[in-house]
Order: sequence, then C-alpha cells, then structure tokens
Amino acid sequence: MPHTLGIRLEDKNIWERRVPLTPAAVQRLAAQPDLEVRVQASPTRIFPDTEFSAAGAHIVDDPFDADVVVAVKEIPTPLLRQGGSYVYFSHTIKGQPYNMAMLRRLMELRCNLFDYERVVDDRGRRLIFFSWFAGAAGAIDTLQAAGERYAAKGIANPFEQVGMTYSYGGLDKAEAGLRAVGEHIRTQGLPQAMRPFVIGITGYGNVSQGAQHVLDWLPIQDITPEELPALTAMADPPGDRVFRVVFREEHMVEPVAEGAAFELMEYFQHPERYRTIFERWVPHLDLMINAIYWTTASPRLISNAQLRGWFEEQGEIRLQVVGDVSCDIGGSVECLVKATEPDNPHFVYDPITDEITDGTAGRGLCMMAVDNLPCELPAEASKAFSDALEPFVADLMRADLTLPLAQVALPAPLRAALILHQGELTPEYRYMADFLR
Repeated sequence: MPHTLGIRLEDKNIWERRVPLTPAAVQRLAAQPDLEVRVQASPTRIFPDTEFSAAGAHIVDDPFDADVVVAVKEIPTPLLRQGGSYVYFSHTIKGQPYNMAMLRRLMELRCNLFDYERVVDDRGRRLIFFSWFAGAAGAIDTLQAAGERYAAKGIANPFEQVGMTYSYGGLDKAEAGLRAVGEHIRTQGLPQAMRPFVIGITGYGNVSQGAQHVLDWLPIQDITPEELPALTAMADPPGDRVFRVVFREEHMVEPVAEGAAFELMEYFQHPERYRTIFERWVPHLDLMINAIYWTTASPRLISNAQLRGWFEEQGEIRLQVVGDVSCDIGGSVECLVKATEPDNPHFVYDPITDEITDGTAGRGLCMMAVDNLPCELPAEASKAFSDALEPFVADLMRADLTLPLAQVALPAPLRAALILHQGELTPEYRYMADFLR
C-alpha cells in the first residue's frame, strides 16, 4: 500500500496563495511507485488545480486522511485528526500565545508535528525558509512607504514611483521599476531635504540578504556604522546615491556588566545580560529595515520611552520609516503594535499620545508592518521553498512515527524539526511546557 502525502490549501487570509510543493515537485514525487500525492482543491492557489492534476496528484476536498499533511501556515485546530502527522510553520517555539491552543490540541490528539523553522543543519542554519523573499518584499514595501511618507511631508521624491511588491507581479518587474528609480537618483539626485539618504538594516541573515539584494538595484554606497556621524555631518552631502549600513549584534547591544566584552555566543545564549546601544545610530538613519531574530529576553532596539523622549526634546527625528520585517508585536521596535496587510500596509505611531493612525501622514514614526511579505511573491517564493523541501520528503514519508522516538529513523535536520512525537514534546522542546502553563 503506498504512502500518502497530503497538501493542504492555504486560507489564512486573501493574500495567502503560496504552496509548500510546486506542481513540478509533485510530478517527481508522484512518479515514485510507493507515493500517492493528494492536493486539496483551491480556487486561489498561485498554481491552479489543473497543474497539480497534470503532475499526477489526486485533487481532493479533504487531504487530512493522508499519512503526512504538509502546509505553509498553521492548520486550524478543528481540522486536526487523531494521530496525524503535520509539517508547517507552527509559530510556537517562542511561546506565541495565539498558537498555544493549537499546540495543546495537537498534544491531546497525540499528533506528530514538524516545523520548517527548525529544519536546520549542524550549525543551526535554517534549510527551508521564505525569509529571503520576506526581506526582498520588505525592502520594496519600505521604499514604497518612504515615497508616501516624504510626499506627505511635502517633499516630492523619486520613491513615490515605487509600488507595493505585489503590484509588480514578480521580482523581475520590480527590479526594472526600482532600477528606473535608481537611475533618477543617480542622474537627477535626491531632494536636498533627503541628503544624505541613509538606510539601516539590522541583521545579516536570510531576511537581510533579501533586502540587500533589492537595495542593490539602487545606486548604493555601503558604509560602516562608525562612518555614520561624519556622513550626516557633511555640509554638502551627495544626493546621487543611497547609503546602506548593516548592523551586526555588536553594533546594537553591549554587556550590562561594567567592563565586560561583547561575546556573540553569550549574547545568543543569555540576551538578558545585554542592553541596547542602538540609540547611538538612530539619529543618522532615514529608513530602517528590521531583520533580526528577537525574543522577549532580548533587549529592544527602540523603546516607546526612547521615542517619546526624542520627540519631546526635538519635536521631530530624522528616522521616518521602519520596515519591520521581523514583525514581532511589541518587540525589538516596541511601537510595532499590530501587523498589517499589503492593501493597508502602514501606520504612524505618535509617541506623545501613544496612538496609531493608519497611513503614512502625521507626527511620529511610520511603520511598514506587513507580516506575510512572501505572499506578495507567491510563485517565486513557493518555487524556492519547494526546491528546499522536496529533498526531505522521501525521508519524511519513510519514517515510522508509530515507533518509540529513539527508534524513529530521521535525518538530523528533520529530527531537529520534530516538536511533537505522538503528542509529546521531544527533548529539545520540553521548555515549551512552560508556555502551555
């Protein structure tokens, strides 16, 4: 009897059109004699049902009786089945409160749960991810926000030509559009009020790499954090380029202990021993793309109290837009109080009144807070994700998850991603029991 692999439709919101496996991948999988692929019918998926059917999949209304069910986003709790095996982004490993009920139900049903976020190599690097595309879309959407923000302040600027990522229909067209903006900057220059134009990126991982790729379409000059004060103090700064600065951990935090040296591994393991120093760079930034991994134990980059103090002292600050790709609510940029969607992507946080207003106008800090950025590039993001996931499918399907955990044969990356086995937290994830309490 063949093993069965189910692919669930995505319906978290109207923007979610991605797939974990493309028709091309399904065709290769379905050609295996011992594997049957069942794809849940969907009217909105970026790849239509007809392509999956032509690839050899069975189009079904209910894929949940398959041996293993894969999805992109969380599977709604009512759809979970007794003893089911699921693979998706569960958004549980940091104790996200909105998904604890789902985790409890998975445990009650004695399910097996693999999380893509934890499919990692022996150095802890993620192997299956959308984050590069989140960074790319986040950079485009942040530049679009900048165009609106400066225009709302009465400053006509070339970024007004930038659209939201989804409006381009793909990265190739987005690249053409942004290169045209870059040519305008190179030949005609930025308005005097926007010189020098400095974009800061926090972090250097996959999200940051996607954002940097997009910014490379502009006339970019890279500088170090240490060069920022001299640049922004120039009497006649250049306007024919955009300056980019990438911040590493040592630029953002320092040890709390007097005289202690920064140690990267200590910061990763004990972030509570560190405090932010990011306030030294904020006065030199016009835009910020936040691309760091953050937990509640980590110091914030920008707190609401800091913002309030700056606005009370200065009435205005240089930093106009934060594109928070990390999208941790109340997190490293504390005034990120809600996530947004591509058709209403911005809000302005007023640190004096502690209120927000949708759009890009008004006193305060403009936030671009779209939390499902790869959805704006559904075909390209799905293909890259599918290419990364497909090599693991055979091992996933062969694994006998009815055996005791010690006897389950899994390659190391998949074993690292197994959060629940037969409803029990696996050893690496037993810390999550505290979240359930």
